Amino acid sequence: MGTKPLWNALPAGVARLLRPGIGQVADQMIDEIQRSVPEYARPSDEVYIKVVRLAVEEALRRFVEFVEHPDVPWDPEVFRAIGRGEAAEGRDLEPLQAAMRLGARVAWRQLTEQRDRLGLDPQTLYDLGEAIFVFLDQLADAAAEGYAEARAHAAGELERRRRRLLDLLLSQPAASPDAIADLAKAAQWLRPRTAAVVVLEERNSGYRTPSLPPHVLPGLDRRIPCLLVPDPDGPGQAAMLDLGLRGWHAAIGPAVPLAQAAASLRWAREAMELGRRGILPGEGVLRCADHMATLVVFRDEALVAALAATRLAPLAHLRPSQQDRLAETLLAWLRFGRGAGEVAARLHVHPQTVRYRLRQIEELYGEQLADPDVRFELEIVLRARQAQVGKLPKS
Repeated sequence: MGTKPLWNALPAGVARLLRPGIGQVADQMIDEIQRSVPEYARPSDEVYIKVVRLAVEEALRRFVEFVEHPDVPWDPEVFRAIGRGEAAEGRDLEPLQAAMRLGARVAWRQLTEQRDRLGLDPQTLYDLGEAIFVFLDQLADAAAEGYAEARAHAAGELERRRRRLLDLLLSQPAASPDAIADLAKAAQWLRPRTAAVVVLEERNSGYRTPSLPPHVLPGLDRRIPCLLVPDPDGPGQAAMLDLGLRGWHAAIGPAVPLAQAAASLRWAREAMELGRRGILPGEGVLRCADHMATLVVFRDEALVAALAATRLAPLAHLRPSQQDRLAETLLAWLRFGRGAGEVAARLHVHPQTVRYRLRQIEELYGEQLADPDVRFELEIVLRARQAQVGKLPKS
């Protein structure tokens, strides 16, 4: 930042008049700042008081040097460091700016009170007053630069720690609880009781970062983009995800204890794949919790296929259209009860049609339908069959 022309307008020798009073002015500034700015009122903290004194004396010393040598290059590093210190303290810039304004007023008041003793004519006093406030602007700009630099560095470091934390939470084998606890503390992330992992796939053209609150751990730069959502079943969480994930196809894994987050990721990935195949909904937000039966059924498709070959063998000799009708009726009968009226209502067909189909099923399966294990296995394979032809009712 360049030196202002008014520095050159001050008479030679003014700095020599001001220098002996630096200590006294510094004392008054510190007293006034600590009395009027609560953030700096730490009477019992000797180290902090020493730091404040050094900062005030350094500002006064630099000001007098500028008055004496206006062409000396401006080095703002000391005051940038003050700004970085404010960021490290977790404050915003308002207390520092208030302290600077207050210090400038104290300095100006001292000049006006001592003008006769110092032999300052009105024009010199005016020029010194303007110089004080120009110098205040320079200090404030330097402090703001340091503050912004520190905040940006802290945000980057926090983001790095949170990425590392997500990696640990999703790692296999799982990281130790102590390692997770330490990194969560460093990342300023409160460990939840449960968590769910969301797998993402962009649908709309143009990249748009999901708009989600800071307690959600983002992993958008991972090979498979994902998020970790703390306490996903908590109040307002579902609405928050629906709103924040607009424009994305997302599969939300089941809520699990935090240590099992990798399992939630695995289920979310499997749900996303079933969505691509049309077995589960392929658009919007897909919640694993709404489709657990389907996810279980398709966990081992080869095994389900082998079971289907056995349990659906009585239908194998029928025409495909007959197989579809009887399979649909049998699944409704297994799911909703054995009354023809209830089954007919579910299928939107006449009860007499259902009775006819059920008689065919009884002839084909005979005593097998009396066995609860057979009925359970039949429901599994029939659900899988219906899902594969795109007719799966919501679980």
